[in-house]
Amino acid sequence: MRIDLHTHSTASDGTDTPAELVRNAAAAGLDVIALTDHDTVRGHAEAVAALPDGLTLVTGAELSCRLDGVGLHMLAYLFDPAEPELARERELVRDDRVPRARTMVRKLQELGVPVEWERVAAIAGDGSVGRPHIATALVELGVVETVSDAFTPEWLADGGRAYAEKHELDPFEAVRLVKAAGGVTVFAHPAAVKRGRVVPESSIARLAAAGLDGIEVDHTDHDEPTRARLRGLARDLGLLTTGSSDYHGSRKTVVLGECVTDPEIYGEITRRATGAFPVPGAGGPRPA
Repeated sequence: MRIDLHTHSTASDGTDTPAELVRNAAAAGLDVIALTDHDTVRGHAEAVAALPDGLTLVTGAELSCRLDGVGLHMLAYLFDPAEPELARERELVRDDRVPRARTMVRKLQELGVPVEWERVAAIAGDGSVGRPHIATALVELGVVETVSDAFTPEWLADGGRAYAEKHELDPFEAVRLVKAAGGVTVFAHPAAVKRGRVVPESSIARLAAAGLDGIEVDHTDHDEPTRARLRGLARDLGLLTTGSSDYHGSRKTVVLGECVTDPEIYGEITRRATGAFPVPGAGGPRPA
């Protein structure tokens, strides 16, 4: 089985619609895909409706969190999307995205970058506007060569010249809320230092003690020594280890299935979840 547990669609900051995403996942030879848009579950219904035969969908979200001034992302799988407390927190984060993005556009303009809010909003479309949409506008203007190049202290990285804060969850509260909604939590790309500051391993240990289920180890932002270190940490803390592409469509160069999760780990995630269950595809023929 080939299992990719971290992808994005146009419901947040990917370039594939949810329907395109699942069709592309099947064409890429995946057996299981998780749709984990930022702080939203809006893409799930479309993905389920288009799910090809032979592909299983894991519903989820990537929750925006902050601990001791450091931003981090928490992958939440197979939770009950109607659970009111978690739904309310997701809504608070989403509602803060537009004023935050407007503030970053203003800061860029003050730095002499001729970026316009209307263009950023058009790039975001119906998705939850975020830094990747602003980064795409910077690429279009020739300010940076790639979206990843915009995530530096010079521009949009945490604490960067054009960075602005938004409402974010405390990760311990995120773990509690997801657990209460019957879901499973995995700390996304915990050592992705190229994105900015990361939390210390002592904080991961505290999260593990609070109920964190796993950490994302195999990720394109982790080199091999980092992956080895994280595997050792997970072993010491009794955490699951996942792998995934963090696919955003054409917004990033990563491809579906570039990193994958061991089937035994996937089985344990589904065993622990009680809020929702993986959806087997029956919406259409699997691409040849």
